[in-house]
Amino acid sequence: MKKNHGKTKFQVRKMYVLGAVLLALLCTLILRRLKDRKICLDVKRLDGRTVLITGGNSGVGKVVAVALAKRGARVVITSPDERAGEEAVQQIRKESLNLDVHFMKLNMANLQSIRDFCQTFCRAEKRLHILINNAGVPAVLDWTEDGFSMCFGFNHLGPFLLTNLLLSLLKSSAPSRVVTITSDIYKYQKLDFQDLNYNLVPLFTYCRSKLANLYFTQELARQTQGTGVTAYAVHPGYVAGDWTAQFSLLFQIVTYVFVSMFFISCEAGAQTVIYCAISDEVLQHNGGYFTDCRPSRLCSYAEDAGIAKKLWEASEGMVGLTSFRRQPAES
Repeated sequence: MKKNHGKTKFQVRKMYVLGAVLLALLCTLILRRLKDRKICLDVKRLDGRTVLITGGNSGVGKVVAVALAKRGARVVITSPDERAGEEAVQQIRKESLNLDVHFMKLNMANLQSIRDFCQTFCRAEKRLHILINNAGVPAVLDWTEDGFSMCFGFNHLGPFLLTNLLLSLLKSSAPSRVVTITSDIYKYQKLDFQDLNYNLVPLFTYCRSKLANLYFTQELARQTQGTGVTAYAVHPGYVAGDWTAQFSLLFQIVTYVFVSMFFISCEAGAQTVIYCAISDEVLQHNGGYFTDCRPSRLCSYAEDAGIAKKLWEASEGMVGLTSFRRQPAES
């Protein structure tokens, strides 16, 4: 009797395990279905167009670089790591069959590096048609060399200064566009103008930097209205990158399972960036926020023009930018 009872318990346990496995598989299939992204099918050529992609040596930026180079664009990628940048250039050239791909060193966490880069770029390049502010840092507690919180300084102030210093070139090359990478995680925080340099909870400071990207895009669109320069903010999705490489093997294995279920590939994440960089459909949504290759709605407070203008003015002060210093070639 006890033997039969033990056998029954074992069979029940097997059924529970089987049910759990089937449920896990079902959840995985559902999540993978939800992760299916639209693909940018626009085959528009970019011959004679110059593209600048910050952080184009890896991840989404590199995929975008390959895609735009395949369309005939002259592509310049940046990275603070010269070796990684040069290696990426060779790979992009090989994949795109386009030799007009180049690397320039740039540290987005250093304002002087950005100024020096813009001076060099404006001397070397006659045109700039597409600027993609792709480089960014995750939720970290650190400081830039200029004393700003790493997330806010790198993710917002860096692109803000870079774009402003290249604005004259963008205007003279019009029609041109600026695409800035943000995230829908913006909705979990609001800006505190008494402490824009907030750096206590890593996730919160990251959320604020992504919200700042949205305000920046909207105000840029307003300030450049009628000049032929348009601006777009893109949430590429939650992309699986190589950010776990710095952790232990066990952590990497655990995160791999999680990432494979909830995150998308760099190729999928790049589609909306490519779409906003080349499609004429986006022109009617200047200053807009895009995800999954289509315009998306924002929380009401993320569309406050007053806050966007206030942030712009505060950012000018933080990076030491004035209307007399926006053209790096004249500095």
